[in-house]
Amino acid sequence: MSIYEEVEIEDLDYDPVAQVYTYPCPCGDKFSITLDALWDGEDIATCPSCTLRIEIIYDEEDLPPLREDDDDEDESGGEEEQEEGEKKKQDEKGEEKKEDIIGHDIASVLQKSLTVK
Repeated sequence: MSIYEEVEIEDLDYDPVAQVYTYPCPCGDKFSITLDALWDGEDIATCPSCTLRIEIIYDEEDLPPLREDDDDEDESGGEEEQEEGEKKKQDEKGEEKKEDIIGHDIASVLQKSLTVK
């Protein structure tokens, strides 16, 4: 496929929360490429609404650092995910116990749906 335009990275808009670069597309939507993709050496941003693509001109040393995942075990408050629907938690005696979080979530949703104004 051909490239619609070559664009310097300084001309793109950067969202630090989503870690995504965007650039206006002539169709009215926006080209987008993730910071992770750029760090992986990809340089083509696509538009989700049309077939146009742009090539991003950049140097890796000019890219912001990748944010680490917020799923750090140190910040989990003593809880670890085990399997889907279970949590391992320490009780007041320091013993581990498992909780059924799926049943709790379903009950919460049902309760909220019954309390409709």
